[in-house]
Amino acid sequence: MIEVIGTDAGAPDTLPPMQQRALRQAAVVAAPRRLHPALQHWAGRTGGDACPALWATDQLEPLLDHLAALPHDRPVVVLASGDPLWFGIGRQLLQRIEPARLRFHPAPSSLQLAFARIGRPWQDAAWVSLHGRDPEPLAAALQKRPPALAVLTDPGRGGAEEVRRLLAASGLEAAYGFWLCERLGHPEERVQRLAPQAPLPAAVDPLHLVLLLAEPPAAPADPAALPLLGLEDGLFLQHPDRPGLMTKREVRIQLLADLELPERGVLWDLGAGVGSVGLEALRLRPALLGWFLEQRGGSAALIAANAERLGVRPAGIREGRAPEALEALPDPDRVLIGGGGRGRAAVLAAVLRRLRPGGVVVIPLATLEALAELRPLLEQAGCRVAVAQHQAWRGAPLADGTRLAPLNPVLVLRGARG
Repeated sequence: MIEVIGTDAGAPDTLPPMQQRALRQAAVVAAPRRLHPALQHWAGRTGGDACPALWATDQLEPLLDHLAALPHDRPVVVLASGDPLWFGIGRQLLQRIEPARLRFHPAPSSLQLAFARIGRPWQDAAWVSLHGRDPEPLAAALQKRPPALAVLTDPGRGGAEEVRRLLAASGLEAAYGFWLCERLGHPEERVQRLAPQAPLPAAVDPLHLVLLLAEPPAAPADPAALPLLGLEDGLFLQHPDRPGLMTKREVRIQLLADLELPERGVLWDLGAGVGSVGLEALRLRPALLGWFLEQRGGSAALIAANAERLGVRPAGIREGRAPEALEALPDPDRVLIGGGGRGRAAVLAAVLRRLRPGGVVVIPLATLEALAELRPLLEQAGCRVAVAQHQAWRGAPLADGTRLAPLNPVLVLRGARG
């Protein structure tokens, strides 16, 4: 058998007695080069037989050739970090060596150890690996705003610094606590939370991962000092069970432009979510009367909290379903229709019955089928119709350069009443 033993950073001293016995009996031990001095020291200190032949796992192809060629009667141990079958050497071994010769002994993974150290349940955690990969999976994961995200870093591509740059590029530095976890399981392990602007430690150990834990962003010290247009996504409070369900900054800017906000009048933000578009509209046009409608329970309190953070005052915030809940609202000059799903046609029909002369309705859409359903309603109502598709990319660090990570494309349907 080839015993494939998972370890933490304190191996071999931290291995269970049965696995230490397998090490003493092995003719060949394959392990990362960084473990070789500790293995030699351990073999001499424990008074076992002569130190077995040490092979390095750092160059995988030669190692796999040597292991496959070994006689079946030679006891072999392969040491790997954490669980060898979770982003470890296990997959490559199974591709080259018959499974019947392999016996796996997983240790707690670095992910498990990291959450254990900070004392946080991790059943809701997402994870991505950057080992030998471009950062696009991390950019995509951040768009979904998971409550907890573990990032298995690649020190050769920037490690923790790469994660921090991508977090900043996503506009989410204020929305996540940044935990740096080094040498987990080693007597000299280090776990620390870093403030958004704090520098990384001078010497980050190559054996590290990053935990990103969602937390309510700090309220702006002075809302008036915020940018006039295009606030960062991470500034808005989110629904804890649906993080990331909001209009992204790039699309928000476009929708605000398409609304052609008047100095005064009535704005409806229907399917308002966290209120991001309508609240930014009120920052641009403080005299507008902004009415927000969202069917999700608890949304009124969340939108009100975001309004306070931005220093604006909505005319009203309602929890309810359109079109029924529209009856209590004053006739609008500008309407943004988000959400809606299959009932969006009924909502648009109700809006068009109430839209004032010179009014504008703007509808962000995800599918061509929705566009085909709604456009005729605007045309039949005599509106000037415009359709556009918007696609944005965000810069993501890639080795010594930058690549562009795509956001979801959005169709924007606009109708203007004469």
